[in-house]
Amino acid sequence: MVIDTKVDPKLAPPPTRSPLLDSHVPSGPIEQKWDQHKFEMKLVNPANKRKFNIIVVGSGLAGGAAAAAMGELGYNVKCFCYQDSPRRAHSIAAQGGIN
Repeated sequence: MVIDTKVDPKLAPPPTRSPLLDSHVPSGPIEQKWDQHKFEMKLVNPANKRKFNIIVVGSGLAGGAAAAAMGELGYNVKCFCYQDSPRRAHSIAAQGGIN
């Protein structure tokens, strides 16, 4: 008995290629990589800050602070919390702030 080992090209899986891994690490000595990265980063123009919507999930101490800081910088901030109101967030109520 002869077995045909040819595979129909229409049924064959596409050839696999290993994806190129690019970590976007700047070139140069490791001591200078962070400084070089900060220098090459794109900044957000103050006039364009209102075009971005910042979403903060959670209104505890960290979420409330993040929302307040981004709002003071001029961004549109939307803060979402599980409770009916941010004043009843776990960490604020636990400190006896509002009860």
